[in-house]
Order: sequence, then C-alpha cells, then structure tokens
Amino acid sequence: MVLVDVSAQQPFHTTSQTYNNISLGSALTAQDDDTSWLSPSGEFAFGFQKIGNDGGFILAIWFNKIPERSIVWSANGNNLVQKGSTVELTADGQFMLNDIANGTQMFIAEQAAATGVAYAAMLDSGNFVLANRNSTNLWESFNHPTDTILPT
Repeated sequence: MVLVDVSAQQPFHTTSQTYNNISLGSALTAQDDDTSWLSPSGEFAFGFQKIGNDGGFILAIWFNKIPERSIVWSANGNNLVQKGSTVELTADGQFMLNDIANGTQMFIAEQAAATGVAYAAMLDSGNFVLANRNSTNLWESFNHPTDTILPT
C-alpha cells in the first residue's frame, strides 16, 4: 500500500508585494523638487511635502498619482522642518529626521534599529516599513496612524 499526501498536491496560492528596497545609508532632503521614495506602482510616495507658503516641510506619505497629492501619514505632525532638513536610514539602521533649523534629531523608529534593520520600503498599500534581512517588518507606519484611513 502506498500512502500519498494529497495536501501536497493542492494548489498553493500566495499574495506578494513587490518592494523597492531603500538601502541603509539612504537619505532624502527637504527641497522644492519633491524628491521621494516611491512604492513599486508609484501610487504612494514617502518624502518631504512643502506646506503653505512659509517654506516649512512635513515628512509624509501621500497619494502620488492624484494632482492634490493628499497626505495620508506624517512623522512630524505640526512640527514643520526647514528646507535642507533630512530624513536618513543610517548605516546602522537608525531612521531619523534631522531638523537643520534647530539642530535636532528625531528618531522615527528608535527601537527597530536594535533588532537589525536591513532596509526600508514604501509599499503599494501605503505602508512604509523598516525590515530585517528575512523581510520581517520591524517598524511600519501603519502601526503609528495619523488621521487617514487607507483602502487596504
């Protein structure tokens, strides 16, 4: 008698998300050209958005394919930073906002670095993540919601 494991013959379906990995040591600078890290589809962007005419910038995630570029998440809330400020994923996995106006640093995901951040990614779901070498999310913007609910 031969026993066959029929569960191994069943189709196995998975869903996956394409990542555009952001390497350790990468940085963005608040400037007028809207430099950002895009999700694979380009639907969402992570970077600095200029707020108002006074020149302040907010570190945010926004809908990138609509003209209004509606912000769906922000790291620094009402504490705008000036042109030239940076956000950096350091070589040792720290994720920090450097405000040049007052010389301060804000750790966005301080605890994640201690657990082995290998890269960051802006996902097509609108979630910005810091992940380890095994692609396990160590920190994600979805765990720190602001005032916008996304479709997914």
